[in-house]
Amino acid sequence: MNTITSAGIVVTLRRAFVAMALACAWPVCCLADNYDFYSNWPTHVSAADGTDFGLAVLYQYDINQFSNDAGKFEDANTNRRRYFGFYLRKPGVYDAIAQYDFQAKQWADAFVRFRSAGVFGKDVGNFRFGYSKTPVGFEGVTSTSATTFIEAALPTQAIWEGRRAGFDWALVRPHFIINIGDYFWRKDFDGNNPGSTWAMRAAWMPLNKPGDVLHLGVSASREKLDWADEGSVPSVARLRSRPEDGLSPVRLVDTGNLPYSKSVQRQGFEALWIRGPWSLQGEYLQAQVDRTNGKPNVDVNGFYVFTTWTLTGESRFYSDGNVADRRYNGRDLQAVRPTHAWGAVELALRYSELDLNDGAITGGREHDWTVGANWYIGEHLKFQTNYVWAFSDRGNLKVNPRIFEVRAQVYF
Repeated sequence: MNTITSAGIVVTLRRAFVAMALACAWPVCCLADNYDFYSNWPTHVSAADGTDFGLAVLYQYDINQFSNDAGKFEDANTNRRRYFGFYLRKPGVYDAIAQYDFQAKQWADAFVRFRSAGVFGKDVGNFRFGYSKTPVGFEGVTSTSATTFIEAALPTQAIWEGRRAGFDWALVRPHFIINIGDYFWRKDFDGNNPGSTWAMRAAWMPLNKPGDVLHLGVSASREKLDWADEGSVPSVARLRSRPEDGLSPVRLVDTGNLPYSKSVQRQGFEALWIRGPWSLQGEYLQAQVDRTNGKPNVDVNGFYVFTTWTLTGESRFYSDGNVADRRYNGRDLQAVRPTHAWGAVELALRYSELDLNDGAITGGREHDWTVGANWYIGEHLKFQTNYVWAFSDRGNLKVNPRIFEVRAQVYF
C-alpha cells in the first residue's frame, strides 16, 4: 500500500481544479457574453424553435486511499472518466447523443430517441434506437454524473448488465412507467460481450411531485450469451465487484470465469422515497447463470439501502422514473439542483451486501458501509468525498479495507 500525504492530496486536487478550470475557460473565451458560472455555460446553441445542439462532456478526477488492507491495495489518483460527445434535442420531440469515454476507451451512450406525442401528435411512448443502459439496476441506470456515491453499490457492480445496443420503448405517465427493450445487436459498440438481451422495467409512483416522491418498481431481463469466435470458444459469465472503489483492480468477491454459460437472468426490486431534503433509496438484485455441458447453474443476490439529507434544504430531483433529468427536455443532469449561489451540500449513508457463494462456487460475501458528502456548485460542478468500511469473507481470505475517496467533477 502506498501512502498519499495531505500535501499530496492538495497537489492532486490542484491538478483536478486546473483541468476543471480549463473546461470552464473554453466557453468563457469563446462566448463570454452568454456566460454564467453557475448555470448557463455557452457550450450549446439553441434555435428559435427550441432545438438545442451542444457538447456532452463529463470529466471526473478521483483519489483513492486504502488502509487496513493487508497490503493488497495501492493508493491511486487519476482520471476516472473522460466522456466527450455531442447531443441534439428538440424538447418534446426527440433527443440524440453520441458520447465516448476516452479514459476507458469505450463508448458511453449513443442513441436517438423520439417522443411520440411530438412526432405523431399522440403519446404512445418514447422510442429509442442505439446504445444505452439496460434497465435492471436502479442505481446503474442513474446518470453517471448524478450518482449520490462515488461508486456504485456492491450488487449493482456485480449484477447490472451495463449497456447494449438495440431498441427500447418507454411509456411514461405521472403515476407509472413501463419500459421494454430488445437489445438485439450481437455485440456491444466496442465489439465485446457477444449476445443479446430482452429486458423490462415497470414502476408505480403513487406520489410524484417535486420534493414528494414515492417510487416502487420491478425489473427483469434475460441475456443470451453467444459463443465467441464463431462458436469455437464456449461463452463465459463472470460476476464480481470492487469494494466500492474505482481505481483498484482488486475484487474481494468474484465468482471467477463460469464457462459454458448460455444465459443470465436478472431481477430487481427498487424503491425510492423523497420528502423535502430527505430521501431513502433501496434495491434488491439477483441473477441466475444458466449453464450447459453438465455445469451447475449459479444463483447470486445482493441489496443496498441508503439515505440522504440535503443540509441546504433542496430535494433530490426526480423525473421520468429516475433521479435527475433524463435529457428529454433539459440539459441539467444533477440529482440536487442548488438554490444558493455557493451551492448545495448533501450528506449520505449507504449499506450494501453481496453474496456470490452458491454450492461449489465460492465467490465470497461482502458487506460495506459508506458515508459521503457532496457539494453541488451550480449546474456543472460537483465535489464528492466517501469513506468506505468494507468487510469480506471469501474462503480463507478475509480482508476488511478502509477506503477514503475524493472526486472532482465537471459536466455539461
